[in-house]
Amino acid sequence: MTKTYAVLLRGINVGGHRKVPMAEFRPLLEGLGHRDVKTYLQSGNAVFTTDADERELAAVIEDAIEKRFGFRVDCLVRDAEYLAAVADDCPFPAAELEGKQLHVTYLSERVDPERFAAIDQEAFLPEEFRLGDRALYLYAPDGLGRSKLGEALSRPALFKGIVATSRNWNTVVKLVEMTRS
Repeated sequence: MTKTYAVLLRGINVGGHRKVPMAEFRPLLEGLGHRDVKTYLQSGNAVFTTDADERELAAVIEDAIEKRFGFRVDCLVRDAEYLAAVADDCPFPAAELEGKQLHVTYLSERVDPERFAAIDQEAFLPEEFRLGDRALYLYAPDGLGRSKLGEALSRPALFKGIVATSRNWNTVVKLVEMTRS
């Protein structure tokens, strides 16, 4: 059955390292048999349709990137329904906020809230985070670059064994739109 997916690449095109130009990523995805490939920004977002299964797609794309660019990149692949559900389930008033104030960290699997028990959320107010379905929502009123809570949440130990990649709310919304069309 043909479905529309987004692939989210983790940690590419940052500071001139691990470059995956989107102009080269599009044909790579097409070469894997995916159709209607579109990319968004240079931070590793692509949308495509395919008959393949979501569980197999990430590993195949990771292998293809490693073969083409010479380094491995973690990928998360999510279907249109999941992306829309993440946007719809946002626990913060997204419509009232600027895109830079709200972020979603997409996770490769569900996480136990206990993993974050050591973070005293009240110490970071007005910043807040909430867990969703394989997603972490972060409200940072002054943006991620100035977020002390974002810094606390970026500790590698919190996500040990999990692929995690973040997008600001503008990108979250855009990926929903792109997977719907």
